[in-house]
Amino acid sequence: MADDLNADPLTGLEETPEEVAAANTLVSRLSVVVFLEWLGAGAVLPLLPIYLRQHGATTGFVGLTMSAFFLAGLVSQFPAGRAADRTGKRPVLLAGLALYAMSSAAFLLPINTVWFLVLRFLQGGAAGAVEVAALALVSATIPLARRGRAVSRIFSAQLAGTAIGPILGSIVGVSHMGILFLTTALLCCVAAVPVITSSSIKAHDIRLDHHEPLLKIVASRALVGAVLAGAALGVGVGVYESTWTLLMSSKGASAFQIGLSWTIFSIPYVVLVRAGGWMADHMDRRVLAISGLFASLVFLCLYPFIPSVTLLLVLPGIEAIGFSMALPAIQGLLTQGRQPQELGRVQGIFATSQTAMIALTAAISGALFGLGHAIPYVASGVVMALFLVGVVIAWAPISGRAVVPQIQDGS
Repeated sequence: MADDLNADPLTGLEETPEEVAAANTLVSRLSVVVFLEWLGAGAVLPLLPIYLRQHGATTGFVGLTMSAFFLAGLVSQFPAGRAADRTGKRPVLLAGLALYAMSSAAFLLPINTVWFLVLRFLQGGAAGAVEVAALALVSATIPLARRGRAVSRIFSAQLAGTAIGPILGSIVGVSHMGILFLTTALLCCVAAVPVITSSSIKAHDIRLDHHEPLLKIVASRALVGAVLAGAALGVGVGVYESTWTLLMSSKGASAFQIGLSWTIFSIPYVVLVRAGGWMADHMDRRVLAISGLFASLVFLCLYPFIPSVTLLLVLPGIEAIGFSMALPAIQGLLTQGRQPQELGRVQGIFATSQTAMIALTAAISGALFGLGHAIPYVASGVVMALFLVGVVIAWAPISGRAVVPQIQDGS
């Protein structure tokens, strides 16, 4: 079994040192792609609502435009995964990067507010396609025994981009948003270069013959549990997207402190997710994922009852430890036992479940916050707990270890 865990997913044979090096090169190239895309996206994101207001959008329309990003991800991620299984992951990556570049550059055109919403929707669909294709390509290339560490590099690159991007955006400022839109488009173009030129990406991508049927996806316990875990993560993210700034403001936090709280979460995650990937490859991934989700649930319910701004600055950094353990472990269980030809759709199902809960929770939490600051946090905590119970039930009978310890002969 240990040999199977170290086998190349495409050939079923144990990897040679050259194949290991080529696979690691692929992960490095994809990490650069993801980092560049989210560096540009992160630079624009914090200033975009202000830019939209300056161009005549109402407050309600600004909220609708920002939510269009998640809505697009919701409707595009599974189709993108299906396309990745049919035509290959590389074409989907290139299409996503090209669409993000064009929709970003289009913000420079003399357009009305309705087109802002359309462009934001296109950006969300493009970002969803790139995420699904990148994770599917990694999962199809890296054996299960090393998959946690490989996936953690993608997540680390993504969050590093979203952590550094807003800093660059704040330096440029909202008065020069044209520069940021153009920079985002150029970064996506640069990100496409390794996808086009990398021999490792070309060699590890597969595509079906036009007439060859897609493999049917079987709803295994590992898949069901991972999808429920993704939904649970989406609940937490949705609450924070919608109400964290409002909660911090209600406690008397300054704009700088609010921004700092997001950075404090991001930095430990970027640093520790690689360790989380190693743990997912060497420990019981069920325990890691469930522990991380439970920790997030506890923090989610505690935040509205903490009066200290200082504590609200520190605790997200501690919560990030749980996130860094949970995500690589969930990805390992999600892709466990899957064929390379179905990983696009599997990643699409997972991403759709997470995005759906982000969008739904974000939409509801804003209204609930108006009724009481603690209500959206406690209510979301209850929903997250129900998902977590489902995760435990789904994963209880299955093996959670990516590497089976070898029994030593004592004779």
